[in-house]
Amino acid sequence: MSKKPSIIGLFAGVGGIELGFKKAGFEALAANELDGYAVKTYSANHSHAVLEADIKDVTGKELLSFSDEDSVTVLAGGFPCQPFSVAGYRKGFDDDRGNVFWEIHRLAVELSPKVIFLENVKNLENHDQGRTFQTIKNALEGSIESPSGQKITPGYTVVSKVLNAKDFGIPQNRERIFIVAFRDPEVAARFAFPDPIETPIKQRPLSDFIDFESKVDDKYYYDAKRPFYAELEKEIVSSDTVYQWRRQYVRANKSGLCPTLTANMGMGGHNVPLVLTKHGIRKLTPAECFRLMGFESVIQPAGMAESRLYKQAGNAVVVPVIQAIAEGIRVALG
Repeated sequence: MSKKPSIIGLFAGVGGIELGFKKAGFEALAANELDGYAVKTYSANHSHAVLEADIKDVTGKELLSFSDEDSVTVLAGGFPCQPFSVAGYRKGFDDDRGNVFWEIHRLAVELSPKVIFLENVKNLENHDQGRTFQTIKNALEGSIESPSGQKITPGYTVVSKVLNAKDFGIPQNRERIFIVAFRDPEVAARFAFPDPIETPIKQRPLSDFIDFESKVDDKYYYDAKRPFYAELEKEIVSSDTVYQWRRQYVRANKSGLCPTLTANMGMGGHNVPLVLTKHGIRKLTPAECFRLMGFESVIQPAGMAESRLYKQAGNAVVVPVIQAIAEGIRVALG
């Protein structure tokens, strides 16, 4: 059996949470992801098992069966954020995707991990006047049952904080809430969320992530065939700024930051980040989007549509933020 603390990932995407924890010294035992395209990318980039299945059909015993371990230190998941985001119309627990929290709760009852780690959009904290977040907190603390009658006993000590990727060396304005629940209150007392990193590496230049110099494939460039190109050409004038076409105008993102990358940026429309390079105005490549999520490199499965890769990048977590939190968790565990 491994002497390292371990992690199992739920709603794993391409494995950003697991990667961050691995960088902090944890061993990834297994992961679960429903999207078969994300599973292909995950499998190309990680050596541990990823189970392609609906979480409702997954058991804790099955997840542990992929390793020699009989328990797991951290159960983690960036569960679907659409039900709690402004873009997702804030349906919350009225949306089936919001109800999947109770599947995390079920697996926590089964596995009894030392730590539960959750990530979601900032708006989760205030959704439904705070009631959604309070329900999640109460469920993890063991003060309420799930709709199926399950209860976590003994309960966990829950802490949470909103962190922004731009404060951790990644020039992307991306705020997310992180919820960390500890089975042992003494471990919880030793944990602290990371502080923003200090200069000079606090604000790395966009050029560390985006190639403004080299010529990339022609398909990424915009030209006069696009009906709004004249407006783009007039407004996109700086090579150290990320722009967006906002249906009727061009938005410049100041302070050397990229806007929040979204899951639908590969579908066109106003979510596409644009830059001015030596070779013209173009959208970011999938590789650049992954770099702006803190992935040093991502092996892209052969033949996968780029729209899938953009979605995977937009749905991912920012790895350095995860790593910083995971390092704090490891210190607290002792």
